[in-house]
Amino acid sequence: MKGIEPSSKAWEALALPLSYTRVIKLSQPLKFTRFKKHIEMIQLTINGQPHHFETPTNITQLIEHLELQGKRIAIERNGEIVPRSQFSEQVLADGDQLEVVVAVGGG
Repeated sequence: MKGIEPSSKAWEALALPLSYTRVIKLSQPLKFTRFKKHIEMIQLTINGQPHHFETPTNITQLIEHLELQGKRIAIERNGEIVPRSQFSEQVLADGDQLEVVVAVGGG
């Protein structure tokens, strides 16, 4: 008794994916949402120390992360003072250099 031979179409469906890669044209670019946080990870240098963030952040969010909300602080971003009124508008970018100064009262 002979074995059953697969049809030409069945053989192509089985063997072709193993033997070559097909080029597929996409109407829209692929979105890698599963890996999004790795792609957007940024590194900031804060007072000389490297800090990594998984998503872009603004200065207001940074202050919350550093637990400095409610304190009198000054922030310098890449050599320029950032006015307090612009903290929520200033989205930090990978490689930004920040200096954070906390005012201390006393006499």
